[in-house]
Amino acid sequence: MIPNQWYPILQTGDIKRDKPTGVRRMGEELVLWRDLAGTLVCQSARCPHKGANIAEGRLKGNTVECPYHGFRYNAEGTCKVVPALGPDARIPQSLQLKTYPVREQHGLVWLWWGEAREQLPEIELPHELAGNPRPHETISWTRPVHYTRYIESLLEFYHVTFVHRDHWTNNIDYTFMYGTARNLWTDGRERYLAANKIVNHEVEVDGTTIRSTFDQCEEANPANSSHFDLIYQAPGLTHVKTGLLEITTWLTPIDDENTLAIMRLYEYPQLRTMVPIKPLRPWVLRASLLMEKLVQDPQDVGIMLRQEPKVSERGVNKFIAVDEMNAKFLQMRDRLKAEALAGAEAEAKAAPTETPEIPVAQTAKTPPTTNGKGNGNGNGNGNGNGSKDAHGARRKRAGSADREDGLTKARS
Repeated sequence: MIPNQWYPILQTGDIKRDKPTGVRRMGEELVLWRDLAGTLVCQSARCPHKGANIAEGRLKGNTVECPYHGFRYNAEGTCKVVPALGPDARIPQSLQLKTYPVREQHGLVWLWWGEAREQLPEIELPHELAGNPRPHETISWTRPVHYTRYIESLLEFYHVTFVHRDHWTNNIDYTFMYGTARNLWTDGRERYLAANKIVNHEVEVDGTTIRSTFDQCEEANPANSSHFDLIYQAPGLTHVKTGLLEITTWLTPIDDENTLAIMRLYEYPQLRTMVPIKPLRPWVLRASLLMEKLVQDPQDVGIMLRQEPKVSERGVNKFIAVDEMNAKFLQMRDRLKAEALAGAEAEAKAAPTETPEIPVAQTAKTPPTTNGKGNGNGNGNGNGNGSKDAHGARRKRAGSADREDGLTKARS
């Protein structure tokens, strides 16, 4: 997972208005809910009391209630109510949920996964998407594959001829993508299977965006050709445009073994002529997306499930020339992870270190003893201050462990 990025984790419409919504993303159980003003809140779902999942609880005013013992947490993650202690009780500060920055844009809920910053970057889409006026429909699903393998499969299309050739529903692809009008589109399958050579292949990198263009054609008949424009934007956006087809897919890690796919299909330009009744057009797109979810995508996933290794990294594949976009993706992933790790290490070094407590009674004339009553480093003097030193050392070790945990997350 690449830290310090915005990840789409749900469609906006997936958020329930009257109760919490639970999801697993980035290896963490999360709970999302809206306060009385409609503001979206995203927090760690584990109740710090006894570990219950708060997504199974209820909303009470501007708080979310744990289903186990009724502890209630506000939008900042602070526990405001502990029924077992009564209304006037002092609530321990340790009863705190972690709150994550989230934004709602482009019909999606975006989670900031990374270091805390006073000013977070904007969520920006490639200009081809941001300025796209075509109506669209969106669907989502999950698959038991690592997101790197999933992204790879969408950054090249020369697998399509071999993976999607046998199922009868793929005749839709044959008809619309390869069939010719003079043959009433009945020659689609033959032309489809013959066009598998990649030519005119170009790749360019612009910041965290990679663009690729190429033609997929029949070697014996160059006129049988389709042009493709592909886009990748870190951390997990892919976009393809070819002929009538234009699709955006966001791939977000659920954890190290599962991936969320959010797919958006744009309306075909000819659909207005083919389906003149406007309210019916979204249903055509939804049917196409459902076909992708139930037929085409499972065909790809069936291959990905047997790939080894499960995680794609630089050096594990033997790429050919037309895999340049895949190679650039893996290079960019490594670069962004390294930049995030370097930032986390710099922050850890800059953090102030705790000064060890020195027993009051200790002086130059009374050297420290090592009678086992100190803090383990020879500073105990047997006067009762050894327990205080041990407590300070434990706090210091806990702080170091927290920083190490942060670095571990940045490396994943």
